[in-house]
Amino acid sequence: MTASSIADTRAALANSFSALAANVYPSVPESPIPPAIVVVPDSPYAEVVLIGKGSVKLKINFAISAIVASNSNAGSLDNLEKLIIGILAALPAGYVVGQIEKPTVLEIGASPMLVADINVSTYYTQTN
Repeated sequence: MTASSIADTRAALANSFSALAANVYPSVPESPIPPAIVVVPDSPYAEVVLIGKGSVKLKINFAISAIVASNSNAGSLDNLEKLIIGILAALPAGYVVGQIEKPTVLEIGASPMLVADINVSTYYTQTN
């Protein structure tokens, strides 16, 4: 993907989920409202493919966090799985899906949320 910045690449990925029934954030929000999709850097964030005089090419890794309210174990897990399938179906061309991490309960503020990360990567070319 050629974009003017890595932030533009992350925002474009987040925008691809706008049709899903979830709040979408292109960076970490202070307090996400579930169901939510948050696009954040993964580790390693960037892998250098090419450094040249006219361009820089990187493999960029993102974690797409799928977040649902953790109200009941079975219902929350079902909601999370549906959100994950929706995210996978909405991924734009040019992305490679890695692994989907196991669901974890996180306390965000006073609310427990069920979260699973989907690891994806794409290639980014910055030209001068």
